[in-house]
Amino acid sequence: MKTTTVRVASASIAAMLSAAPALAQDMAALIEGARAEGMLTTIALPHDWCGYGDVIAGFREMYPFLEINELNPDAGSADELEAIRANMNNTGPQAPDVIDVGLAFGPAAQAEGLITPYMVSTWDTIPEGARDAEGLWYGDYYGVMSFIVNTDLVDNVPTSFADLLKPEYVGQVALAGDPRASNQAILAVMAAGMARGAEPGAAAAQAGLEFFAELNASGNFVPVIGRTGTLAQGTTPILIQWDYNALSARDTLAGNPPVEVVVPSDAVLAGVYVQAISAYAPHPNAARLWMEYLYSDEGQLGWLAGYCHPIRFNDLVARGVVPQEMMDALPPAEAYEAAVFPTLEQVNANRDAVVAGWDSVVGANVE
Repeated sequence: MKTTTVRVASASIAAMLSAAPALAQDMAALIEGARAEGMLTTIALPHDWCGYGDVIAGFREMYPFLEINELNPDAGSADELEAIRANMNNTGPQAPDVIDVGLAFGPAAQAEGLITPYMVSTWDTIPEGARDAEGLWYGDYYGVMSFIVNTDLVDNVPTSFADLLKPEYVGQVALAGDPRASNQAILAVMAAGMARGAEPGAAAAQAGLEFFAELNASGNFVPVIGRTGTLAQGTTPILIQWDYNALSARDTLAGNPPVEVVVPSDAVLAGVYVQAISAYAPHPNAARLWMEYLYSDEGQLGWLAGYCHPIRFNDLVARGVVPQEMMDALPPAEAYEAAVFPTLEQVNANRDAVVAGWDSVVGANVE
């Protein structure tokens, strides 16, 4: 009986929210609404990604009445949108309430009507260029593309994308996702194209696809989705991934094996991820409560502890709320000075070209 009541209420609220932007509401009312729902369903949030393990733990500690239902931690951004599509008429445990996707996937979800607007109470401190004006999606954190290298197996650590083509790296280089579905892998292709002098967007996508075609033909590319485990085991001793994932893996491995994290010298690509609430969320109050937590100082510092630069970073620093030890744990600022932040149009153009061209140009089935 309780389940039926919650489903009806949730569907009604989701329908109302889809009609107009929803401003942050009274927290007491939001908490009570979430308490009645009793659950939050997330998707694609591995605990070693951007400090999410501790972020989820912090949210659970603050709101212990909510069960956190975590779907498919290793899913890519495209998988998240598909999970919404596949569960539009399903209010069961397979329907995600919230998504965390690459920048290009926010507007894509918006265009399909898959997400619903909500403006958190800290809305004004999110940079305008990193949020939808109507509150449908909003940036959460960013990092730069990097290499993490198992130095037990790799004698000469590559410092550029160009280095990865050297014969000494046969059977060693991998992506941290399927470039037909994973935002991280899709943008790694663009970074490789930028390293060849191409402009971000479709041009860099084409150049990046050609780079990976060469890498695959040379035998250097390993068609396996790289993770901390495959890095340590030696299946993928050189992994291209976001710096925050690489630095988190370095801490997790704690020297066994020893690894080195490198920001490539020939392309420093910065990537922004965005949050959104499903238009079909079975638990819309819990979803909004989750967003309030993520965009609070505590939530933002949780991401920073995981080596991600939270979207409200400048505001946090200006108000002096970032602990000095946390600042000291970040990589040297010099590595980020050449960072390029592609526009949304460039990110979209790259995504479309990479997804459409990977099989025909590179021909490696990454899985």
